[in-house]
Amino acid sequence: MDSWVRMLFLIACIVPALVECKVRHYKFNVVLKNTTRLCSSKPIVTVNGKFPGPTLYAREDDTVLVKVNNLVNHNVTIHWHGVRQLRTGWADGPAYITQCPILSGQSYLYNFTLTGQRGTLLWHAHVNWLRSTLHGAIVILPKRGVPYPFPKPDKELVVILGEWWKSDTEDVINEALKSGLAPNVSDAHTINGLPGIVSVANCSTQDVYKLPVESGKTYLLRIINAALNEELFFKIAGHPFTVVEVDASYVKPFKTDTLSIAPGQTTNALLTADQNSGKYTIVASTFMDSPVVAVDNLTATATLHYTGTLATTPTLLTTPPPRNATQVANNFTNSLKSLNSKKYPAKVPQKVDHSLLLTVGLGINPCPSCTAGNGSRVVAAVNNVTFVMPTTALLQAHYFNIKGVFTTDFPGNPSHVYNYTATPPAAAWQTTNGTKAYRLAFNSTVQVVLQDTGVIAPESHPVHLHGFNFFVVGSGVGNYDPKTDQNNFNLADPVERNTIGVPTGGWVAFRFRADNPDGILGGQW
Repeated sequence: MDSWVRMLFLIACIVPALVECKVRHYKFNVVLKNTTRLCSSKPIVTVNGKFPGPTLYAREDDTVLVKVNNLVNHNVTIHWHGVRQLRTGWADGPAYITQCPILSGQSYLYNFTLTGQRGTLLWHAHVNWLRSTLHGAIVILPKRGVPYPFPKPDKELVVILGEWWKSDTEDVINEALKSGLAPNVSDAHTINGLPGIVSVANCSTQDVYKLPVESGKTYLLRIINAALNEELFFKIAGHPFTVVEVDASYVKPFKTDTLSIAPGQTTNALLTADQNSGKYTIVASTFMDSPVVAVDNLTATATLHYTGTLATTPTLLTTPPPRNATQVANNFTNSLKSLNSKKYPAKVPQKVDHSLLLTVGLGINPCPSCTAGNGSRVVAAVNNVTFVMPTTALLQAHYFNIKGVFTTDFPGNPSHVYNYTATPPAAAWQTTNGTKAYRLAFNSTVQVVLQDTGVIAPESHPVHLHGFNFFVVGSGVGNYDPKTDQNNFNLADPVERNTIGVPTGGWVAFRFRADNPDGILGGQW
């Protein structure tokens, strides 16, 4: 039987009229690169010496082979953020979840197929904070001969938003773990690796990215938020966007002058160069509507530059939204609807087999060595459980039936029921520690409600589902009420995503089908 399958596959590859077969080969050398930003230099971890890293190009249904050579003194893995990894969970990339890390001096071959996917995704390191500089774009083009479901652009450009620390980011996160306090916020935001025109303490610099355009032409901007922690607004002076896709899923086109993108999310938008020739400011700024949460308030800038414009031409400026512009962010997210066409239907589960309510937030655990935290450590928690990283990969333990690595008793509902967005009771502050999983039967349907809490402070939390897409059926402010809120769910054309931001002091609900055997659900970014 296997020989017949191999023969049919060989025939299919030889006869392209039957099916288009393509294997894309990439080599990622993980190396240090001395880099200067904000008037100071440091060695950063990169792929092939590039920051941001190289763009991985492929087409829908292509197979991708990426050989990663680890040439630095850190353990490394690469996560292909948003790739479904159907039956290839070992290629997903999160360290100790689907694979052991690639040790210094070692190599690993990632092998996966982009089954039924087209659009913009991203790749990034998935060990500690290495992803702050170890990241890049994934561009999945439609199959040959298959048009976009929107006007064909004249050109496509990748724009990656990020954060920059003057300090080594591994030192930043290690110091936070040692002290028990939250890590220091970044020193600047970046657009394609550059902060733009900034003036900070002891430094005035103009590391500006220039986005080249020709008058009268239309561009597809593939915009990625690769920042570690912060949701970002994105805006270009005098040039509105037409949004056509998010997280590699087509949406009903709509116009807006401001994009809102959470960490790990992507947005494809059409932009027409229909203004007077000149230079126009591009801004990327923080959105955070919790007043007590520390963020990087420095706005990254770049320039949209019309061909033929003189260097002395003044730049037309724009003003980013206020940091707490909740309505601007809500207007954007509420406008997102699945295309839901005959060719690209929204297959929303109408009934659910599992209904989960997960509180997402922070907690305080004892830490005798954390003197800066007065003997306590700030931790993240879901349903009051703080994840303990194993030393054997979960997928390895599952496949080989290795006992003692994880348990399957993760709670599907909060252990403490209270007014989640008000002042929390004492019992909600301390968490339990464990490596716990929640098992799902293959092809079962799942509804997940992510509820923010007021432990320490309410804030937005980005959550990514590894190996699956989901449909965002509803969201709201305050506590989720299953008796009334489900009546307002959009089960017709909700947006399809792989990453979502839990609203500050609110909740978001999504549904998906567990159709990826051997997949590991990872609520992480």
